Amino acid sequence: MSPDISSVANPTKTRWQKIARRIRVPLGFAVAAVFLIFARPTPGSLVLGLPLVLVGLWLRGYASGYVKKNSELTQTGPYAYTRNPLYLGSMALAAGFAVAAGAVSTARWWLLVLLIAMFLAIYIPTILSEEAFLRTNFADFGDYARRVPRLLPRLTPARSAASNQQAGSFAPERYRHHREYNALIGAAAIYAVLALLMAFGHRL
Repeated sequence: MSPDISSVANPTKTRWQKIARRIRVPLGFAVAAVFLIFARPTPGSLVLGLPLVLVGLWLRGYASGYVKKNSELTQTGPYAYTRNPLYLGSMALAAGFAVAAGAVSTARWWLLVLLIAMFLAIYIPTILSEEAFLRTNFADFGDYARRVPRLLPRLTPARSAASNQQAGSFAPERYRHHREYNALIGAAAIYAVLALLMAFGHRL
């Protein structure tokens, strides 16, 4: 289980956490554009990347049907295994796209480095910032953080009195409310572009 980290006191780090939360979506689009420009997909890479993409979509969709952002500390469903299933799903998606784009080849290794750098620079500060908010607004967050890992999931769901009190079940209306279907549309569009690049022999 990952260690419990309290809110960051360093003003510079706190400022970067705020910036990271604001730019993570546009930066994600920028990185996706770079991937598409330099992608060299093959039939094999598209097939190998697809399982990771599907796992990422499933995990994000599953988590979005449980979470009540800013109003409740969700501890059921995927949140009983990891505190950040949405971000874990995003990482699986990104890894799947990297494989599909041919970034695991020696000629495109720098694309993989770019992807890792983006997650380290953007998602770690974002997670820490969100944890600081949760710790301030939910008294049981400390106990929850001690039982559930920050990112890599437990093998079994964590149990607590709070989670037993919650009628934790997937709610399709929450999935729609969070517009998580956009991830599915975006993933399908990226895969379609990769397939076209492969079919027409994309060259820079």
